[in-house]
Amino acid sequence: MNLLVLYCTHQTTPLAIRERLAFASRDRLERAYAELRQRFPDGEVVILSTCNRVELYLAGPEGDPLQLKQQLSQFLSDFHDVPLDEFVGELQAASGSEAVWHLFEVISSLDSMVLGEPQIVNQVRQAYREAEEFGACGPLVHSLFQSAIRVSGRVRSETRLAEGRVSIASVAVGDFAKSIFDSFSDKLVLIVGAGEMAEETLRYLKDEGVREIVVVNRSPERAERLAKEWGGRVEPWASLDHWLGRADVIVSTTGADKPLVDVARFRAARASVARHTAFILDLGAPRDFATGVGDLVDVFLYDIDSLSKTCDENRHARIREIDHARQIVSEELARFMAEFHHRASGDVVSRLMEDWHGISKDELGRLFNKLPHLTPKDREAIERTVERIVNKLLHPPLTVLKDEAREGTPHGLISALKRLFRLDG
Repeated sequence: MNLLVLYCTHQTTPLAIRERLAFASRDRLERAYAELRQRFPDGEVVILSTCNRVELYLAGPEGDPLQLKQQLSQFLSDFHDVPLDEFVGELQAASGSEAVWHLFEVISSLDSMVLGEPQIVNQVRQAYREAEEFGACGPLVHSLFQSAIRVSGRVRSETRLAEGRVSIASVAVGDFAKSIFDSFSDKLVLIVGAGEMAEETLRYLKDEGVREIVVVNRSPERAERLAKEWGGRVEPWASLDHWLGRADVIVSTTGADKPLVDVARFRAARASVARHTAFILDLGAPRDFATGVGDLVDVFLYDIDSLSKTCDENRHARIREIDHARQIVSEELARFMAEFHHRASGDVVSRLMEDWHGISKDELGRLFNKLPHLTPKDREAIERTVERIVNKLLHPPLTVLKDEAREGTPHGLISALKRLFRLDG
């Protein structure tokens, strides 16, 4: 049995290519599994497709890893109608224990953009569940992904890798905004601009129960897209001061050349409404709000610099846990490979004993046909003698095979025994 993973990730592959190779809908995923079954009828497959990675896991009969990589690459090209030479240089592949190590690192979020982020565990679970639904799993894939889920559980419970938020948006909402507001369900959120950082912040705010979202942006089209995705509404750019006065939470990501809101403008906007607390997350670079705005009464202003320090501290704390997490991955890799080789060696042992005893039985049948005068007692004695001879001949190689299987390194011996005794047929 051979295992290969072909993958492209955020670390090595441009977003434009990942998007073209992604399996963005359930219908496309179902069609992909159907086509993979045709191309690899004896294979087991799992497709993991997220915004940060596209990965194909293939378990099947023994084969050349390079050839399997080429076949999977061609599948991606044909399925997505993307010329092979436009992306093949971005693909990476790993086989055998390296493929197992890769999956264990992925599900433990050691390979994620945000070290320790929890989403990847659910994404891998979902990919495995979909592969089951589409009939693409087999014994090796089941064992591999169940082991991977166990690894992620150990890393999460035995290390501090997931402690402390490390993205600007998560720190802003989880560490700072939640220290100011007990609840967000009754808060008005104003989004100024429509960049990726605003979208990420909205994700955390929605998780905290935000219901009312207003988007103000110079580009109505981008504002409409953002508002539609997160259940908000769009207001014209000219109404910015009105909403600055009403908002409880303000997230600004315009990227203007100079501060958009100075102290006088913000004070005037707030003067027309009853006094209430304002939390401002200024993600503009350069800043959208003048620093003096944060000195006003009941105003809490955080910019990228003030948030980055907390992010960096949390990130450094996580980095210190990487070695511990990788030690767990290493232990679980050794455990998985030992179990895998034990099963593989068990198959070889059973097949070899079955073949040799089958041969001896056939030969004894021919012998007894030529010697019909033998009594039942004589025949039984001859059968037992031949059986002992076969067992003694098999004992040395099978003992070595079992010993190496316990150490997790019998693949060379298994291959040699298969070739010597023609067990691949």
